[in-house]
This record gives sequence, C-alpha cells and structure tokens, in this order.
Amino acid sequence: MRTDLFDFELPADSIALRPANPRDTARMLVVEPGAALQDKTVADLPQMLRPGDQLVVNDTKVIPAQLAGRRIGRDAEPKIEATLIKRIDGSRWQALVKPAKKLIEGDRIRFGNEGRVCLLGHLDADVEAKGESGEVTLAFSFHGPTLDQAIADIGAPPLPPYIASKRTPDERDATDYQTMFAVNEGAVAAPTAGLHFTPALEQALRARDIAIHRLTLHVGAGTFLPVKTDDTAGHRMHSEWGNISVETASALNAARAAGGRVVAVGTTSMRLLESAATEDNRIQPFSGETDIFITPGYRFRGVDVLMTNFHLPRSTLFMLVSAFSGLETMQKAYAHAIASGYRFYSYGDACLLFPDKSSR
Repeated sequence: MRTDLFDFELPADSIALRPANPRDTARMLVVEPGAALQDKTVADLPQMLRPGDQLVVNDTKVIPAQLAGRRIGRDAEPKIEATLIKRIDGSRWQALVKPAKKLIEGDRIRFGNEGRVCLLGHLDADVEAKGESGEVTLAFSFHGPTLDQAIADIGAPPLPPYIASKRTPDERDATDYQTMFAVNEGAVAAPTAGLHFTPALEQALRARDIAIHRLTLHVGAGTFLPVKTDDTAGHRMHSEWGNISVETASALNAARAAGGRVVAVGTTSMRLLESAATEDNRIQPFSGETDIFITPGYRFRGVDVLMTNFHLPRSTLFMLVSAFSGLETMQKAYAHAIASGYRFYSYGDACLLFPDKSSR
C-alpha cells in the first residue's frame, strides 16, 4: 500500500511531555467501527470490557540505554551519543550513534561523564562494525551482569526524540517511563499502553472477572520509526525478542473457548500474540525473534480487542491499528482526537480499539 495513505498532520502541542497523574486518569477514546466514538478515561476500562475477557500486558523493563561519551585514541576526542537498541550477546550491543561520521571500525568510545562514572571505572566499547543508517556494533569491555550494572550506572532513560527534543530528560523519567508490570530487563523503549495502569485499575479489572496475563517483548527503537519507503512493501521491519509461556498460551486459549476475548495492551503485545497465533486462531507458546509487519489486509488470529496509545504519522504502528479497525475508521478517530485535545505518543492518552469485522 502507499505509505502516504497513513500520513496526517499533528499539531506540535498535541505531543504529551509528561504522563497523566494518576496514570489511569488519562483519556481513552473508544473506537468501534460502525459505532459512534466514545470519550472515556482509562479508569473506565473495566466497564468497556466483559467479564471473562483476558488482558495481556508486556512485562519488559526499559534499560537506561542512552549513553554519552567521547571517542578516544586519536588526536581529536569528539563527543559521542549512543542509544543501545539490541543486545547481540553478553558483551556486544547494536546501537545508534551520533555523529556516526566521526567513527570508523576499530575506534574506541569511552562512556561516562565527570561525576557520573560506573563503580568499575569508565565503560569502554570498540566499534566492531558500522551500518548504513547510523547503527554500529559496540563490543564493550565488560560482559554479562557486570556490563548490565555498568550501563545502569552511567546510562539514562532513552526517551523518544519527540519528547527529548522538547525538554531535558530528568529523574522523574526513570520511573515515569516504566510500566507497573516491568520486570524483565531488555527494552530500549517502553510498551507505552501499559503506562496507563495502576494498582487500583488492576484491582477493578480483577473485581470484574477480567484476568491479566503477561508476556515479554523487548521493544526496540525501530518500533517508533516512520516508514521511509513510498510503498509499505519496501519497508524492512526490525526484529525483537519475545516470549509467551505455556501457561499464558493455555489460559488464553481456554478463556477464548469459554467466550472470553483476548485484549492486547499495546501494539507490542499484539505483535507477539499474532506471531504466536495459528491459522485456527489458537495461541502457541513462543520464544524467539519476531519481525511481523501488520498492514491492512492482514487477518488477525490472536487478538480480539486492542488498547493502545496514539501513534506517529506514517509509522508501522498506525498501519497496524488501521489494519485492525480499518483505515477510514482510524483516520476519523485521529481527526476527532486531535480536534478534542487528546495527548499523543508515549506519555499521551489511550484508545480502545475494536476490530473491523470485514477483516476477521
């Protein structure tokens, strides 16, 4: 499909720079194809669902993947910024660096600023390989848990550029940019639909006999990038590692068989559930990489309802929600959201999407 079909104008003041407080007071637009849009709040979620429905949340935890340092070993020592985007093994990460033109293979980068250095000393990394789009392979001087601790000591929360460019990240972001479900470290971007949940909301859902299940998808930075090709067929999707346990898959299949619906909290949960779904609409246990790219025309097999945030123009995520609820439906929903002052992106408001029946 033409990528420009998924473009829209978004006023700069629609971008949220802080989350709602409490988190479940964020607004929530209920979108059901063929029905009127409903303006609700996240706290209304239990009443928008049915007893027996099953929520699926992503329990990945964001690491402090933003590193600052300098190139060493040559005459000049330019400042280098790196965002870790994917772990390769115990000592190597793929990263996006700025300015990439200042680096060649074999260069060494020393991360850590004065007064903020990991307990083990400066964290050094060698540039092992360079890609075409600013990505590099960094081979660190530490390995395994020692490297993880060093990154935690000197790293900062990797706020999306549309937030970080408008204000300086601070200590609040270290907690604001994690969901209440975050336990498994490995993401470099938050599964942002989960940011809306609070203990009170979880209690209200369980009181209505709506269970909450967990899976893990370590979100990569590529999730939020716009599609730059003129046609969606030319876009190369990033891959991410995910896991769905035997217990979670069995519980979701049993609930569906009893008439319950699978409600994905976030596009990350949806992408992993769809990666694990079979042709006969059963969800299998899953462990490994997925690079699923969902665009209109896709037949959904694992998810019945989707809760998500409002996404970037021309992004794979806006393509996904358009595939689920219909492009025309989502264009109208986003136009309403913009006109009504909904807040967009990672710290923004939510929408609860029901499927376009013609795509089922």
